[in-house]
Amino acid sequence: MIKVLIVEDDPMVAELNRRYVERVEGFLFYGIVKNGEEALAALREKHIDLVLLDIFMPNMNGLELLSAIRQQEYSVDVIVVSAARDNQSIQMALRNGAVDYLIKPFEFERMQTALINFKKRLQLIREASNLSQNLLDQQIFARHSQIEGELPKGLDRNTIKRVWEHILEQKDEFTAEEMANYVGLSPVSIRKYLKYFQSVELLHVEISYGAVGRPVYRYRCNRNR
Repeated sequence: MIKVLIVEDDPMVAELNRRYVERVEGFLFYGIVKNGEEALAALREKHIDLVLLDIFMPNMNGLELLSAIRQQEYSVDVIVVSAARDNQSIQMALRNGAVDYLIKPFEFERMQTALINFKKRLQLIREASNLSQNLLDQQIFARHSQIEGELPKGLDRNTIKRVWEHILEQKDEFTAEEMANYVGLSPVSIRKYLKYFQSVELLHVEISYGAVGRPVYRYRCNRNR
Protein backbone atom coordinates (compact mmCIF):
# COMPACT_ATOMS: atom_id res chain seq x y z
CA MET A 1 0.00 0.00 0.00
CA ILE A 2 1.14 3.55 -0.76
CA LYS A 3 1.09 5.62 2.43
CA VAL A 4 -0.19 9.17 1.91
CA LEU A 5 0.30 12.20 4.14
CA ILE A 6 -1.91 15.25 3.52
CA VAL A 7 -0.38 18.65 4.32
CA GLU A 8 -3.26 21.14 4.33
CA ASP A 9 -4.29 23.85 6.82
CA ASP A 10 -7.91 24.06 5.63
CA PRO A 11 -9.84 21.30 7.50
CA MET A 12 -12.56 21.06 4.87
CA VAL A 13 -10.12 20.68 1.99
CA ALA A 14 -8.01 18.22 3.97
CA GLU A 15 -11.06 16.06 4.66
CA LEU A 16 -12.09 16.14 1.00
CA ASN A 17 -8.60 15.08 -0.08
CA ARG A 18 -8.66 12.27 2.48
CA ARG A 19 -11.90 10.94 1.04
CA TYR A 20 -10.46 11.13 -2.47
CA VAL A 21 -7.37 9.17 -1.44
CA GLU A 22 -9.42 6.47 0.26
CA ARG A 23 -11.47 5.97 -2.92
CA VAL A 24 -8.42 4.94 -4.96
CA GLU A 25 -7.27 1.35 -4.61
CA GLY A 26 -3.71 0.81 -3.45
CA PHE A 27 -3.44 3.94 -1.28
CA LEU A 28 -3.43 4.08 2.51
CA PHE A 29 -4.28 7.38 4.21
CA TYR A 30 -1.69 8.02 6.94
CA GLY A 31 -2.77 11.36 8.37
CA ILE A 32 -3.33 15.09 8.05
CA VAL A 33 -0.95 17.79 9.25
CA LYS A 34 -1.58 21.53 9.15
CA ASN A 35 1.87 22.99 8.51
CA GLY A 36 5.42 22.34 7.39
CA GLU A 37 6.82 21.70 10.86
CA GLU A 38 4.26 18.98 11.54
CA ALA A 39 4.95 17.48 8.11
CA LEU A 40 8.70 17.21 8.74
CA ALA A 41 8.03 15.65 12.14
CA ALA A 42 5.76 13.05 10.53
CA LEU A 43 8.38 12.25 7.89
CA ARG A 44 10.98 11.73 10.61
CA GLU A 45 8.75 9.34 12.54
CA LYS A 46 7.20 7.21 9.79
CA HIS A 47 7.91 6.10 6.25
CA ILE A 48 5.60 8.00 3.93
CA ASP A 49 5.45 7.27 0.20
CA LEU A 50 3.49 10.29 -1.01
CA VAL A 51 2.70 13.77 0.26
CA LEU A 52 -0.27 15.80 -0.97
CA LEU A 53 1.02 19.30 -0.41
CA ASP A 54 -0.73 22.66 -0.23
CA ILE A 55 1.33 25.81 -0.90
CA PHE A 56 -0.51 28.54 1.00
CA MET A 57 0.24 27.79 4.66
CA PRO A 58 1.41 29.97 7.57
CA ASN A 59 5.07 30.11 8.64
CA MET A 60 6.63 27.59 6.27
CA ASN A 61 4.74 27.54 2.96
CA GLY A 62 4.47 24.46 0.79
CA LEU A 63 7.29 25.39 -1.56
CA GLU A 64 9.62 25.96 1.38
CA LEU A 65 8.57 22.61 2.82
CA LEU A 66 9.18 20.88 -0.51
CA SER A 67 12.66 22.40 -0.63
CA ALA A 68 13.33 21.23 2.95
CA ILE A 69 12.16 17.71 2.07
CA ARG A 70 14.69 17.58 -0.77
CA GLN A 71 17.51 19.11 1.30
CA GLN A 72 16.96 16.59 4.08
CA GLU A 73 16.79 13.80 1.49
CA TYR A 74 13.53 12.22 2.59
CA SER A 75 12.58 9.35 0.31
CA VAL A 76 9.10 10.61 -0.49
CA ASP A 77 7.26 11.85 -3.56
CA VAL A 78 5.09 14.96 -3.61
CA ILE A 79 1.96 15.98 -5.49
CA VAL A 80 1.16 19.66 -5.08
CA VAL A 81 -2.53 20.41 -4.47
CA SER A 82 -2.95 24.17 -4.37
CA ALA A 83 -4.85 27.20 -5.60
CA ALA A 84 -1.52 28.73 -6.65
CA ARG A 85 -1.52 28.96 -10.43
CA ASP A 86 1.32 31.44 -11.05
CA ASN A 87 4.25 30.41 -13.22
CA GLN A 88 6.82 30.86 -10.48
CA SER A 89 5.09 28.52 -8.02
CA ILE A 90 4.53 25.83 -10.62
CA GLN A 91 8.09 26.06 -11.92
CA MET A 92 9.58 25.94 -8.42
CA ALA A 93 7.45 22.93 -7.50
CA LEU A 94 8.53 21.03 -10.60
CA ARG A 95 12.19 21.95 -10.10
CA ASN A 96 11.99 20.52 -6.59
CA GLY A 97 10.64 17.24 -7.88
CA ALA A 98 6.84 17.45 -7.60
CA VAL A 99 5.47 14.55 -9.64
CA ASP A 100 2.16 16.31 -10.36
CA TYR A 101 0.45 19.65 -9.78
CA LEU A 102 -3.30 19.94 -9.15
CA ILE A 103 -4.88 23.38 -9.18
CA LYS A 104 -7.83 23.87 -6.83
CA PRO A 105 -10.69 23.43 -7.32
CA PHE A 106 -10.65 20.12 -9.17
CA GLU A 107 -12.89 17.09 -9.53
CA PHE A 108 -12.21 13.65 -8.05
CA GLU A 109 -11.30 12.31 -11.50
CA ARG A 110 -8.24 14.58 -11.69
CA MET A 111 -6.99 13.41 -8.30
CA GLN A 112 -7.72 9.83 -9.29
CA THR A 113 -5.66 10.23 -12.47
CA ALA A 114 -2.75 11.72 -10.51
CA LEU A 115 -2.76 8.89 -7.98
CA ILE A 116 -3.11 6.12 -10.54
CA ASN A 117 -0.30 7.53 -12.68
CA PHE A 118 1.90 7.78 -9.60
CA LYS A 119 1.11 4.20 -8.59
CA LYS A 120 1.95 2.89 -12.05
CA ARG A 121 5.24 4.76 -12.10
CA LEU A 122 6.18 3.61 -8.61
CA GLN A 123 5.38 -0.02 -9.40
CA LEU A 124 7.39 0.12 -12.61
CA ILE A 125 10.49 1.51 -10.89
CA ARG A 126 10.22 -0.83 -7.91
CA GLU A 127 9.66 -4.01 -9.90
CA ALA A 128 11.97 -3.56 -12.88
CA SER A 129 15.68 -4.20 -12.29
CA ASN A 130 16.59 -2.69 -15.65
CA LEU A 131 14.56 -0.14 -17.60
CA SER A 132 14.87 0.36 -21.33
CA GLN A 133 14.50 3.75 -23.00
CA ASN A 134 11.38 2.52 -24.75
CA LEU A 135 9.78 1.48 -21.45
CA LEU A 136 10.65 4.80 -19.83
CA ASP A 137 9.19 6.71 -22.76
CA GLN A 138 5.97 4.70 -22.76
CA GLN A 139 5.32 4.49 -19.02
CA ILE A 140 6.88 7.59 -17.47
CA PHE A 141 7.66 10.26 -20.03
CA ALA A 142 4.55 9.85 -22.16
CA ARG A 143 2.31 12.48 -20.58
CA HIS A 144 2.24 14.59 -23.72
CA SER A 145 1.03 11.71 -25.86
CA GLN A 146 -1.57 10.82 -23.23
CA ILE A 147 -2.92 14.36 -23.33
CA GLU A 148 -2.99 14.19 -27.10
CA GLY A 149 -5.33 11.23 -26.85
CA GLU A 150 -7.68 12.84 -24.34
CA LEU A 151 -9.29 15.42 -26.62
CA PRO A 152 -13.07 15.12 -26.70
CA LYS A 153 -14.49 13.72 -29.90
CA GLY A 154 -15.06 16.33 -32.60
CA LEU A 155 -12.35 18.77 -31.47
CA ASP A 156 -9.44 19.59 -33.73
CA ARG A 157 -6.01 20.26 -32.19
CA ASN A 158 -5.10 23.00 -34.65
CA THR A 159 -8.41 24.73 -33.99
CA ILE A 160 -7.86 24.41 -30.25
CA LYS A 161 -4.56 26.23 -30.64
CA ARG A 162 -6.17 28.94 -32.77
CA VAL A 163 -9.05 29.47 -30.32
CA TRP A 164 -6.68 29.58 -27.36
CA GLU A 165 -4.50 32.21 -29.03
CA HIS A 166 -7.59 34.40 -29.51
CA ILE A 167 -8.62 33.84 -25.89
CA LEU A 168 -5.21 34.98 -24.65
CA GLU A 169 -5.64 38.22 -26.60
CA GLN A 170 -8.80 39.09 -24.66
CA LYS A 171 -8.28 41.49 -21.76
CA ASP A 172 -11.93 41.41 -20.70
CA GLU A 173 -14.73 38.89 -20.43
CA PHE A 174 -16.31 37.62 -23.63
CA THR A 175 -19.32 35.64 -24.80
CA ALA A 176 -19.35 32.60 -27.07
CA GLU A 177 -20.84 34.71 -29.86
CA GLU A 178 -18.05 37.27 -29.57
CA MET A 179 -15.38 34.60 -29.66
CA ALA A 180 -17.07 32.90 -32.61
CA ASN A 181 -16.74 36.18 -34.55
CA TYR A 182 -13.08 36.54 -33.55
CA VAL A 183 -12.15 33.02 -34.61
CA GLY A 184 -14.48 32.60 -37.55
CA LEU A 185 -16.42 29.61 -36.22
CA SER A 186 -20.12 29.09 -35.66
CA PRO A 187 -21.46 29.73 -32.13
CA VAL A 188 -22.31 26.02 -31.86
CA SER A 189 -18.75 24.99 -32.67
CA ILE A 190 -17.08 27.60 -30.48
CA ARG A 191 -19.12 26.49 -27.45
CA LYS A 192 -17.60 23.01 -27.74
CA TYR A 193 -14.10 24.47 -27.54
CA LEU A 194 -15.01 26.83 -24.70
CA LYS A 195 -16.51 23.91 -22.80
CA TYR A 196 -13.27 22.00 -23.27
CA PHE A 197 -11.14 24.87 -21.93
CA GLN A 198 -13.52 25.19 -19.01
CA SER A 199 -13.21 21.45 -18.25
CA VAL A 200 -9.42 21.74 -17.99
CA GLU A 201 -9.80 24.86 -15.81
CA LEU A 202 -8.34 27.32 -18.30
CA LEU A 203 -11.57 29.30 -18.49
CA HIS A 204 -13.83 30.66 -15.80
CA VAL A 205 -17.49 31.20 -16.70
CA GLU A 206 -20.13 33.37 -15.03
CA ILE A 207 -23.84 33.36 -15.79
CA SER A 208 -25.89 36.55 -15.85
CA TYR A 209 -29.52 37.07 -16.78
CA GLY A 210 -30.84 39.75 -19.07
CA ALA A 211 -34.14 41.63 -18.90
CA VAL A 212 -36.07 38.71 -20.38
CA GLY A 213 -34.39 36.16 -18.14
CA ARG A 214 -32.23 34.58 -20.85
CA PRO A 215 -28.89 33.45 -19.37
CA VAL A 216 -25.71 34.98 -20.77
CA TYR A 217 -22.47 33.05 -20.32
CA ARG A 218 -19.42 35.27 -19.96
CA TYR A 219 -15.98 33.70 -20.08
CA ARG A 220 -12.68 34.84 -18.64
CA CYS A 221 -9.25 33.32 -19.07
CA ASN A 222 -7.97 31.97 -15.76
CA ARG A 223 -4.48 33.03 -16.73
CA ASN A 224 -5.64 36.63 -16.40
CA ARG A 225 -7.12 36.22 -12.92
